[in-house]
Amino acid sequence: MKVTVVGSGDAFGTGGRSNTCFRVDSDGGTLLVDFGASALVSWNRLGMSTLDIGGIVISHLHGDHFAGLPFLLLESQFVSERRKPLVIAGPPGLHTRLEMACEVLFPGMTGNRWAFPWSVVEIDPGGKDRDIAGFSVRTIEVRHPSGAPATGIRVSDGKKLFAYSGDTSWTASLPAIAQDADLFMCECYGAAHPIPNHIDWPNLRANLSSLKAKRICVTHMGRSALDAIPEIKAAGLMVAEDGKVFDL
Repeated sequence: MKVTVVGSGDAFGTGGRSNTCFRVDSDGGTLLVDFGASALVSWNRLGMSTLDIGGIVISHLHGDHFAGLPFLLLESQFVSERRKPLVIAGPPGLHTRLEMACEVLFPGMTGNRWAFPWSVVEIDPGGKDRDIAGFSVRTIEVRHPSGAPATGIRVSDGKKLFAYSGDTSWTASLPAIAQDADLFMCECYGAAHPIPNHIDWPNLRANLSSLKAKRICVTHMGRSALDAIPEIKAAGLMVAEDGKVFDL
């Protein structure tokens, strides 16, 4: 399994980082975790083809995590000329929210005659593993108000496991999300003071011993967290950067 950080930024592009998107490649294909509003720009900057994408899993329904989807669908229709199916999975409410986003950004878009079949799969968090584009996917609810359940995500290809916290304040479900992961991508938005509905570095540091992952990498960093990078690295954690690749 290979994980490419397409976007590692917060909602505001702090530090010049793109909105969240992780590309997971395995022998069975390619799955994306999140596709934020600016993800397609970063995707193209990295020279990748959207035709590689077999499926997408969305952690929660905030724009910096799912609002790139209307642009991706239109790019697939008119630029890449996609023909193979695309599955988009995420929490309950994804289908309605995606349709709303499409119509707000491109009125009439939902009435397109699509040249490729695409579908939305809504996953109840905490349920059984689901097969999404050849990967085994499990979602677990976290704490981050977004008008629908916010989730952490576990992605397995049968050999390696990639886990992601999603956006959340510290919650008891995070150790379960990180358990035995070859790479756990954990949000860490602040460092100077607590940030509502997000993890801050002092809180993460205090709970590191409960995260039983082989490697932990922080992402979704605001200004104070970026300023704390030397301290975060000194604690043995890695820091996500757009374009960084992890071979698991």
